[in-house]
Amino acid sequence: MKVTVDFEECLKDSPRFRAALEEVEGDVTELELKLDKLVKLCIAMIDTGKAFCTANKQFMNGIRDLAQYSCKDPLVETNLMKFSDTLQEMINYHNILFDQIQRSIKTQLQTFVKEDIRKFKDAKKQFEKVSEEKENALVKNAQVQRNKQHEVEEATNILTATRKCFRHLALDYVLQINVLQSKRRAEILKSMLSFMYAHLAFFHQGYDLFSELEPYMKDLGAQLDQLAVDAAKEKRDMEQKHSTIQQKDYSSDDTKLEYNVDAANGIVMEGYLFKRASNAFKTWNRRWFSIQNNQLVYQKKFKDNPTVVVEDLRLCTVKHCEDIERRFCFEVVSPTKSCMLQADSEKLRQAWIKAVQTSIATAYREKGDESEKQEKKSSPSTGSLESGSETKEKLLKGESALQRVQCIAGNAACCDCGLADPRWASINLGITLCIECSGIHRSLGVHFSKVRSLTLDSWEPELLKLMCELGNDVINRIYEAKLEKVGVKKPHSGSQRQEKEAYIRAKYVERKFVEKQAASVPLPEPGTKVLPPSQEEKRHSGPEKSLLAGEQGAASQKEGDKQESPVFCDSKQPSPGLQLYQAAFEKNLPHMAEALAHGAEVNWVNVEENKATPLIQAVRGGSLVTCEFLLQNGANVNIRDMKGRGPLHHATVLGHTGQVCLFLKRGANQHATDEDGKDPLSIAVEAANADIVTLLRLARMNEEMRESEGLYGQPGDEIYQDIFRDFSQMASNNPEKLNRFQQSDSQKS
Repeated sequence: MKVTVDFEECLKDSPRFRAALEEVEGDVTELELKLDKLVKLCIAMIDTGKAFCTANKQFMNGIRDLAQYSCKDPLVETNLMKFSDTLQEMINYHNILFDQIQRSIKTQLQTFVKEDIRKFKDAKKQFEKVSEEKENALVKNAQVQRNKQHEVEEATNILTATRKCFRHLALDYVLQINVLQSKRRAEILKSMLSFMYAHLAFFHQGYDLFSELEPYMKDLGAQLDQLAVDAAKEKRDMEQKHSTIQQKDYSSDDTKLEYNVDAANGIVMEGYLFKRASNAFKTWNRRWFSIQNNQLVYQKKFKDNPTVVVEDLRLCTVKHCEDIERRFCFEVVSPTKSCMLQADSEKLRQAWIKAVQTSIATAYREKGDESEKQEKKSSPSTGSLESGSETKEKLLKGESALQRVQCIAGNAACCDCGLADPRWASINLGITLCIECSGIHRSLGVHFSKVRSLTLDSWEPELLKLMCELGNDVINRIYEAKLEKVGVKKPHSGSQRQEKEAYIRAKYVERKFVEKQAASVPLPEPGTKVLPPSQEEKRHSGPEKSLLAGEQGAASQKEGDKQESPVFCDSKQPSPGLQLYQAAFEKNLPHMAEALAHGAEVNWVNVEENKATPLIQAVRGGSLVTCEFLLQNGANVNIRDMKGRGPLHHATVLGHTGQVCLFLKRGANQHATDEDGKDPLSIAVEAANADIVTLLRLARMNEEMRESEGLYGQPGDEIYQDIFRDFSQMASNNPEKLNRFQQSDSQKS
């Protein structure tokens, strides 16, 4: 044992001894602080470890729940249970580790502090007390006079006794110091060694556990590799099937159905039909109908119990219905009630009528006639319904919105920073954007930029065509015309967001890079009729029907034919509003975008042409995409001209079904009347345009149902949206299908 304080120096009570005591006492005080801190840190570590074990156990229970949920998949269930058992073992090992740490660090060091250091402190107090008594005895002995023999003897005796006591306690104090200094080394290292052995045992247990699990994990890894290969192969097969199906000709939207009175499952025929309700509003709802068990039933959802329309087909009859406005209707009549139904096409109606008639005949057929049964087996009463002749739209040949839009010039990179493969778009500007620039555009407000995802959002066909008419190259030629002239450097994909934001705001909000000089009037193409302003005004002063008839003829031309449009013979540069007005009729979206960039008011009114707006001119031009572009840029669908006719009136007169559908979806007022007191519905009825009459009546009925049934009952909304979506698809992809009205009028003339 190394002696820290010498016993001989203790007996001398020299200054060297006192200095050694001060040094030892300071060291013990600091040691006590360090040990207290270490014990507190150990307690915190143990508490945190127990919290970790609790969270880990909850996670393990979550894995067990997932395994139980996957009971139908043995591979997933077995592996998850195996892994959860392993995690449970690791949790047990952690708990054992924390218990050993508590014993080795917390308990052992706390015992050393509470017992050994406390003994040292008690010995110190006694030493200090007797040391003070010794000093007092020495002072008293020195002060006694020699002629007072009695006091001399008393002081001498007290000093002798005090010295003996001091030496005894001083030696005890020095012994306690030396023992403490020696013991602290052993206690500290012993506790730390125990702590490290606890960790050694923990990691050995974990190693042994996972050594046993490793072959199992390798086997699972091999299975997963094979699953990945199988999944990739299955994906390729599915993509091939997907591509094959999309390459088929969808010339119509009729579903291929079959009726079979000898079907094994008892279902003769099934498919969607519209059913007219028996309520006061006579609403139409689309339901899944089937003929089974000699009954006609329908369901709204697969899990719903079938609702029986006809209990026994032998007691009913079926007939065509031509006396109502809706097409392809037929009625199933029984002695107690009748049910009005509507198919999606004429061929579907005929198939359903034939299926019901055949089922009625089969119900009356005698089942005991074996020969008749054999005849049915040899040539079952099966009717095949091919796709109808009336098409709704041509599906995209495997192209998504992202693929179509990125094919346009410049759209393969962000319009503002040039980052490749942009996935966002500004639908009113007609440009593609990266995700960071799209966030900046969104912060500008919808009056400057309307942002939509090319992959996450659904895209209407007219919006896709709008994006394909413009593109990044077209818009940048307008909004970056003076970029080099003003000396501004365009940001790149790695630029700071603040730099991009400042550039985008300067480009679209402040329009600093737009060429301020108004665009020149485009020269009329050969064959274009050029009128002076006086004749142009005179052209609109006549009856509007003749005007619209001329525009109607122009609108019925095939795509790609030249559009005859009047152009002013004026040497002055047109104002941005007039430029927008003229470009709307000419279906020239780049010129319209340029006019808006120059500050054109989207609702600009041409006082020289009956106060018509660009949106009305777009209707006269016959372009659905032009109307969509103006609406996306804030055009008011309810502004009317001097004759009280708004865009909806003009579209109805011209027979532009797609535009009528678009304006109704955008909230056009269908009750507004012109100067002759006619609303759009009256105009459509007079013109005998069945498609537009259907749309207007459907919109009016939907509006009435909303007003009568409030917020919680809108039975017509779903059908209303479906039908309008169908008309929008047809107007964008198959506009020739909506030209029946124009063609019939031209034949009459």
